[in-house]
Amino acid sequence: MIRPFRARLIIPLAAGALLVAALAACSTVGPVRRAGTATAPPPDGSPASPAGGAAAGGPVRVELVQKHGQDGPVRTLSVQPDGRWDCANCAGDDVRSSGQLAPEQTQRLRALLTDERLAAETDKARGYRVSCIDALTSVLVTTPGPITIEDCPGEERPPLGYEILLLLTQATPAEATA
Repeated sequence: MIRPFRARLIIPLAAGALLVAALAACSTVGPVRRAGTATAPPPDGSPASPAGGAAAGGPVRVELVQKHGQDGPVRTLSVQPDGRWDCANCAGDDVRSSGQLAPEQTQRLRALLTDERLAAETDKARGYRVSCIDALTSVLVTTPGPITIEDCPGEERPPLGYEILLLLTQATPAEATA
């Protein structure tokens, strides 16, 4: 029999590990391409860089999945290569919203997502383990892999991943902190 105190620790850790594993599986699939469709070049006319994981010069996109604690609602934000974003439940209110990043935000996001150093910030590269209970957990699903950032005191924040998180949360209804 599991003691009640240990059960309170095991359940959130298992739920967090399951979320990270599911997102890691999603990130390995990559963008879906249909036969007969072409990918448009970035709006600034520059080719997408394969550095840091943009597969073969393909489009660079990012998804943000957030959850506060074990029982909080899941919030998702998806940003397309051209800066269009779609957010489901971002404020925890079951509202779906969409918008467009400013051109300079889109360029900055593209630069961050194609930075070669981003691969060193993935959960796998950092050996990430869930360490907080009842914190806002943000998972960036990027081409190199998922990057998890927890909003808890003393938690290491990967510099590029955190900069991406701040850019997304300042430009959309998504939240950086609980």
